[in-house]
Amino acid sequence: MSSVTFETQRAALADVVAIPVTPFAEDGTVDQGAHRALLRRLLDGGITTLTPNGNTGEFYALTPEERRLVTELTMDEVGDRAVILVGVGHDVPTAIASAEHAREAGAQMVMVHQPVHPYVAQGGWVDYHRAIAEAVPELGVVPYIRNAQLTGARLAELADACPNVIGVKYAVPDAARFAAFARDAGLERFVWVTGLAEPYAPSYFSAGATGFTSGLVNVSPAVSLNMIEALRSGDFPAAMKVWEQIRRFEELRAANGSANNVTVVKEALASLGLCRRDVRAPSKELPEDERAEVAAIAAGWSI
Repeated sequence: MSSVTFETQRAALADVVAIPVTPFAEDGTVDQGAHRALLRRLLDGGITTLTPNGNTGEFYALTPEERRLVTELTMDEVGDRAVILVGVGHDVPTAIASAEHAREAGAQMVMVHQPVHPYVAQGGWVDYHRAIAEAVPELGVVPYIRNAQLTGARLAELADACPNVIGVKYAVPDAARFAAFARDAGLERFVWVTGLAEPYAPSYFSAGATGFTSGLVNVSPAVSLNMIEALRSGDFPAAMKVWEQIRRFEELRAANGSANNVTVVKEALASLGLCRRDVRAPSKELPEDERAEVAAIAAGWSI
């Protein structure tokens, strides 16, 4: 196992990690044609890292069959044009089965969704991720951390047992906590991905992150790439210019406990004629009077 260096996977995480939406057809099924077209648009826009079955892809609203479909469709459409990390989660056997399916489909990494359970012990968090990582030692494994209680020492403990845990999607909205967590776990040991997308990327990059996730990238790959280029060159004023450009869009997504996180992205895509606005419960479509603002923002980016 130690001979596997995961260099390709590590490089892919230090980038814009796109979280594609899952478009739905009028009959409520996954719209495979629209999905492929949106993936091609991301690839043609310069995106080279994709996470099918992420939260912006409505992971928790998809059936197991649909999650497999999304993985297979993504691998088929993308080929070798991007590195794929497939979102996996739910109970341990389900997560392992999804990770094994991702491996069979040709993915190079899996992103493990935060355990959705009312009672998460820190040692239990390690056990959960260890079971998944040990099942697919050939794949890079990226825990998605939203638990503010988790310590960096626990992540180091996991990686000691599982050397394929190579990156972290850190999504606790606290830049000081992130800086401390990354150093406690090992700043150089992992690739640190800002799991809260563009709004948090400048502050998290200043503390050691080298990649960020994005749902906005579905709408405008160029905007996301402009931000990472500025951050890579250490040009924080330029990055903050992009931040100002995306601020309102991301505020709409974050409002009311991120109620419309996916909804706003799909609304923007619908305004551009790229997919239907349909989302699944417990998400909800935007009311008519709020759609125009989203359309105006998307139109401004597409110039």
